[in-house]
Amino acid sequence: MVAAVDDDPAVLRSLVRLLSVRGFDAKAFSSPETLLAEIATVSPECLIVDLSMPVFGGLELQRRLKETGHDYPIVFLTGHGDIRASVLAMRSGAVDFLTKPIAQVELLDAIDRALARGKHAREAAERAAALRRRVSSLTLREGQVFEQVVAGFLNKEIAANLGISEKTVKVHRANVMRKMRVRSVAELARIAERLETERPVA
Repeated sequence: MVAAVDDDPAVLRSLVRLLSVRGFDAKAFSSPETLLAEIATVSPECLIVDLSMPVFGGLELQRRLKETGHDYPIVFLTGHGDIRASVLAMRSGAVDFLTKPIAQVELLDAIDRALARGKHAREAAERAAALRRRVSSLTLREGQVFEQVVAGFLNKEIAANLGISEKTVKVHRANVMRKMRVRSVAELARIAERLETERPVA
């Protein structure tokens, strides 16, 4: 679903009509506040948002959505060429920044890019969640062995570090490889690196 947010009723009607004709499921919101009130239930795939609105504008909406964990791809619309705002929007992850009046093909292309970005982000999030589930299936000791293996330690070094036998290390290591669904230490290291890059900064 594509959510259109604009305080101009004529613009909203035009956007929804165009999107519906092109086969998109579209929903209109007359203000950022109405979208925020329904965001938990509407789950849009992307947003078309007017930059300047009475209470707060598109950039503030973008910020508030991100604060609540809703990082949707956004196409911004504006009635005037505001370079500073466009830079801020793009830095915050906007897909595009279009000046009204907007050519239909230009808008549709921007929406296609936004939907593609959203799909890519969802797929990446699903892969990351699957990896986290695999890690959470490891026992405490298996998790310790996992960390030691990707740090480059040999079995005998891991045994000494953890105070267990080398034979026990081999058993835990085999369990780690099986649960993480990998065949090599290189694959295991790539998973560890991916999970580390996703870890929030304190």
